[in-house]
Amino acid sequence: MASVLAPSATVRTIAGGFASPLPSRLTPTKVHYPQPLRSMKKSKKNAAASLSSRLPLLPTVITPNLRLRPQAQGADYSSPSSSDDTTEDAFSWSSVVLPFLFPALGGLLFGYDIGATSGASISLQSAELSGTTWFNLSAVQLGLVVSGSLYGALAGSLIAYPTSDFLGRRRELIAAAALYLVGGLVTGCAPDLVVLIIGRLIYGIGIGMAMHGAPLYIAETSPSQIRGTLISLKELFIVLGILLGYLVGSVEITAVGGWRYMYGLSAPIAVVMALGLWTLPPSPRWLLLRAVQGKGALEDYKEKAMNALAKLRGRPAGDKISEKQIDETLVSLKAAYAEEESEGSLLEVFQGASLKAFIIGGGLVLFQQITGQPSVLYYATSILQSAGFSAASDAARVSVVIGLFKLLMTGIAVLKVDNLGRRPLLIGGVGGIVLSLFLLAAYYKVLGSLPLVAVGALLLYVGSYQVSFGPISWLMVSEIFPLRTRGRGISLAVLTNFGSNAIVTFAFSPLKELLGPENIFLLFGAIALLSLAFVFFYVPETKGLSLEEIETKILN
Repeated sequence: MASVLAPSATVRTIAGGFASPLPSRLTPTKVHYPQPLRSMKKSKKNAAASLSSRLPLLPTVITPNLRLRPQAQGADYSSPSSSDDTTEDAFSWSSVVLPFLFPALGGLLFGYDIGATSGASISLQSAELSGTTWFNLSAVQLGLVVSGSLYGALAGSLIAYPTSDFLGRRRELIAAAALYLVGGLVTGCAPDLVVLIIGRLIYGIGIGMAMHGAPLYIAETSPSQIRGTLISLKELFIVLGILLGYLVGSVEITAVGGWRYMYGLSAPIAVVMALGLWTLPPSPRWLLLRAVQGKGALEDYKEKAMNALAKLRGRPAGDKISEKQIDETLVSLKAAYAEEESEGSLLEVFQGASLKAFIIGGGLVLFQQITGQPSVLYYATSILQSAGFSAASDAARVSVVIGLFKLLMTGIAVLKVDNLGRRPLLIGGVGGIVLSLFLLAAYYKVLGSLPLVAVGALLLYVGSYQVSFGPISWLMVSEIFPLRTRGRGISLAVLTNFGSNAIVTFAFSPLKELLGPENIFLLFGAIALLSLAFVFFYVPETKGLSLEEIETKILN
């Protein structure tokens, strides 16, 4: 959100980085807009368009000597310098670490569940190691345990859809942390199978809410030039969680009742997440939006927004700079939202710019799942065993190796996403996925005597996925939706992701019996080829653009 002010009004910023592209010779405090912008005040619709185009929402750290400058790539502020050259947003790393870290723990706990379940499913079925009398699980019962958190995540996505705008990003994440805590404890202490599955469902609801709230909060509190890095780092935290789950599983796999420790160790991390989020302020941008939408007393929301902004920026509560920033932004928001619906409706997500955003974001998270990622990893152990790797005899250790490689490749994506951009990484990574899937099909059809081909194809798939669909799909989802429908649009994208994950998970076994592994990989390869065409023709580049510039330059 940024202010659209009358000529000569004072320019200020707010927790979303409220600034506009301005002529480079303007003074730090006065803005003289060109005549075309003044004429926009003739209608509320034009005012809304003006607001949308001039409200970068990403945070910056403001110092007394900052000079406002034009930004070629959506950057909002720069440090003072002797020249008028365009520079990056000024920000302090200390102001972005905690607003990123605690929401990102929601992703880590999602990944931890994936990794821990890999070892827990083995421990639970062992007569010697399960520590239970109900260890002899049927295929259906084991499937419910393994996929219980997935069903919960679907439910969490549905819950987030109507409640996220009411709760706000911070409270949604605190609720997710509480569900993680309860789910982990119930699962770890489960006396029977029914309670175990209930615990898995509760934990999964936390996953659904965390995967919705975390990218929203991070995107709304990140400087534009590192927004891609920070949201991609959330994917790195998911992979780190997977690796942590694998490691705990490999340590506890020989312990009696080890599955209880594998699941229960998520609880302390959930406590840290909840306490950390409790210390963070709500998004000032969300508070101001609620004030304009008439969701409460205007003065109360103004005061809360000023305090939140001051806390994020390290300024004293109630300082004049924050007060002026909020006052000026409220004037603009009132003009833009007058006589309009206060929030985007469900139908609005499927109209105009929001529909285009949903096609892009929803398409990415759909292809993320239906290009076969869970199924490829299903064959990881057998592929490595066929290559003669001694570690492949132990599934837990093999998982650790794969987790380390995933972590390495995700780190590369994080380092390059704001440098190379989204499209190059997507095109290159999805191209690698296509090649790897056809190589795996060839291995099972005609190259069975060359196991190193299969190993190379497996690692190529994992690496390509982690530099493309893995981190960038969620990054694009978090930044592509317009302001009015962002919360609801992300809810639908998360629901699409978990829904397609469920379909792939349950379709895999019958497809394996019907087609065989070689034809399954051919099918996934064809889908991946289709996804490559989708990325090439439909997915835009958003590197360096503020959230509002994405809306006005790409979606409209």
